[in-house]
Formats: sequence, structure tokens, C-alpha cells
Amino acid sequence: MTLPLLFSAEVATARAEGAPIVALESTIITHGMPWPQNVETARAVEAAVRTAGAVPATIAVIGGKVHVGVSEAELDRLGQAKDAMKLSRADLAVCLATGRNGATTVAATMICAHLAGIDVFATGGIGGVHRGAEASFDISADLLELAQTSVTVVAAGAKAILDLPKTLEVLETHGVPVIAYGQDDFPAFWSRSSGLRAPLRLDSAAEIAASHRMRRALGLAGGQLVANPIPAHAEIARAEITPFIEAALADAAAQGITAKAVTPFLLQRLFEATKGRSLTANIALVLNNAALAAAIAYEIARR
Repeated sequence: MTLPLLFSAEVATARAEGAPIVALESTIITHGMPWPQNVETARAVEAAVRTAGAVPATIAVIGGKVHVGVSEAELDRLGQAKDAMKLSRADLAVCLATGRNGATTVAATMICAHLAGIDVFATGGIGGVHRGAEASFDISADLLELAQTSVTVVAAGAKAILDLPKTLEVLETHGVPVIAYGQDDFPAFWSRSSGLRAPLRLDSAAEIAASHRMRRALGLAGGQLVANPIPAHAEIARAEITPFIEAALADAAAQGITAKAVTPFLLQRLFEATKGRSLTANIALVLNNAALAAAIAYEIARR
């Protein structure tokens, strides 16, 4: 069966030339930010990848095809779409088989990037173990995807709305390298530190690329999580944002918000509570991750 992959002209040329490519997700466009900031941010992230010397490949499912690289018009349509499925590993095949439209989460983007031969993926923050998972068993598919799909993922840690100690434990159990970039602490999305020590630390894109290549040489399944702290000027300190997170979680529980609806609900509550600062920080950290991912992709490609 032929894989339903459609490459943009820019990405196709980069693949043919062996140029560095960075995969980008699409749920940040459809489910993570409001219009028009979502499309403006997506374009800015693509520009940041290009400025850093790589080619951006925003991934989305449109009309039952995986688009690896999207056009300006397609990006605009995604930004205003009301019916796009939120795709993880469980949903991807059905969306493709039924010819629907969908936006890729971390897990689905990793799958599609790997199929397309792309080694590096930049996102905002990964999913993880939700608060109260010991009762709900609500654990993001992102964690198991990192354990089995060989893509290096650059993120500002896991989203701070999650249970971060349990998230790190699950990653450790599944043998996923969690590498803090340039610091010892594991970052917490909007904040540079979660108060938790990261299992590993590397200080250059070249070292991260070398680790990626070594895992491939050893035949190790799975990817790497590169935890890149938000720039200092854009962070919301942990002590400041934690009360807002606790209040948002209480609201979600009171309203019976569950499963895939939880994260968008919490992000909207935090946007309101911080008077928009959480969105500003989110944009800054995604741009920062895109630049580091491009540097890693360059180091992998040049060897």
C-alpha cells in the first residue's frame, strides 16, 4: 500500500539534497492558540527554522493525505478550521482512511516525520502524565511514542499542567533520554525550572546530534526528548503560575472536562488568568525550540 505522503516543493528539494529538515506539529495551530495568533506563530516558527539554516516541514492531514510541508493557503485554512481531528497514534489511520482533515499532536507528528525520513521535530511542550492519573490512567500517548519512534523532539519540557515527577518516571521506565539543554533542571514549559533535576544534560546541538546518531548505530528504538528552557526574558516563574494552574485544574474537574479536551481548556483558562502572558510565553518558547531543532538537524545532516 502506498503511503499517503505529500511533500511540499521546498521539503521535497531538501530531501533530495540531504538538507536539514525540522518537522513541526499542527495541533498548536488548530487547538493550541486562537486565530490569528495561531497562523502568525506558525509562520514565525517556520521563519525561525529557515533563519537557523534548516527547512521547516509543518505536518497536517488534509483530505486524507499527510502533508509534509503546507502552503500559505493550507496554513490559513488550518488556522480557521472547526472540524479538524486532533490526531494521535490511535486516530491517525482512521483519519487518513476516511479522507478527513486532522492536526497532528506530538505522537502523530513523530510518526509522520519518521515515515518522511525527518530526524528532528520542534514543538512547544510534550504531553505527559496528568494529575490524578493514578485514578484516571490519563497518560499522553506522547510518552510511549518517544519510547518507540526514532525522532529527536525539542520541547520546553512537559506542559506544567501535568504531573511532572510522574512524567519523568514514565519516560525513565521506557528508556527515553531526557536531555536538559544548557542547564541541570528540567524546564516546565512557561518556567525555566520545574524544581526537578533532569536525568541528562548536554550543552550543544552537536552533542545532541551525536547522541541521536549513536542511538541509531546501537539499534536503540525510540527518540530523545531535548528539554530546552524558555528564554529568561519570556518566562513566567513557577511560583507565579502555579496558583493559576491549580485553579484551572479545579475548574476542569468541576466541569467534568476529560481526555483530549483537558489541555485546550486549561490553556484557555491560563490565558485568561495571566492576561495573555501565557500565550506570549508560549510563542517565545516555540520559536526558541525551532531554532535549536534547526541547529540539531544541521549537525545531523552535515555528517
